[in-house]
Amino acid sequence: MQLTYHSYLKIEDLLNLQEFRSPGEHDEMLFIIIHQAYELWFKQILHELDHISDVLKENAAIVTAFHGMKRTLTILKVLVHQVDILETMTPLEFLSFRDYLETASGFQSYQWRELEFKLGQKSAIHLERFANEPQILRKLEHRFQEPSLWQDFLTYLHHNGYPLPLETLNRTDNESITASADIQQILLSIYHDNPQLAQFCELLVDLDEGIQEWRYRHVKMVERTIGFKPGTGGSAGVEYLKKSLFKPLFPDLWAIRSSFSK
Repeated sequence: MQLTYHSYLKIEDLLNLQEFRSPGEHDEMLFIIIHQAYELWFKQILHELDHISDVLKENAAIVTAFHGMKRTLTILKVLVHQVDILETMTPLEFLSFRDYLETASGFQSYQWRELEFKLGQKSAIHLERFANEPQILRKLEHRFQEPSLWQDFLTYLHHNGYPLPLETLNRTDNESITASADIQQILLSIYHDNPQLAQFCELLVDLDEGIQEWRYRHVKMVERTIGFKPGTGGSAGVEYLKKSLFKPLFPDLWAIRSSFSK
């Protein structure tokens, strides 16, 4: 059979993935499509960040990683804009089908957990939540144990002559990122002496800020839709989501802001 646009992209399969749980509430279609689109973008972001990690592990020129990082930042802007689309749904329109979601919740997005782990926010409690889903659990365990993007960057710095403290290089990969005064001094020297590495650091700050912007918009969207009701799936809803706000992914890059000098 000749390859066509719709056969290459499996359009018929794609368009049959929107299965209503309600008897046919109009706004359930938007809800499904938005969240399916989120999962596709999460997949692409992971794809880009894994490529950036490969560049760092191969000790290639740092500029090789710029393109993937800028693409990721652009995707994050799309994710934020999708909140605007979802907010065209009023609270009453969401409530028209919410009960049909039963225990399903965005809280259960394993790709989002993979992304958090990749970015260094690691918590074993998220593994426990998938104990009864072995295929998903294996994916998350792999992400949990592998180095984060930040750890890959620090290893890259070590291979390029920057004197990172041994406890940083020998740390367990499944630990979350914590701030380090020693690393901050190295970062300050990079900003003063290595423009390309400094530019990559700024792209990491952009990534951190982009994730925080999406988290904030997501929290406010949930709050304006369901207020402070518990989330579907038994989560605490807005109160749980607020706990993730304003927690930097790369605290050292923020800590040095007050230390810059000419």
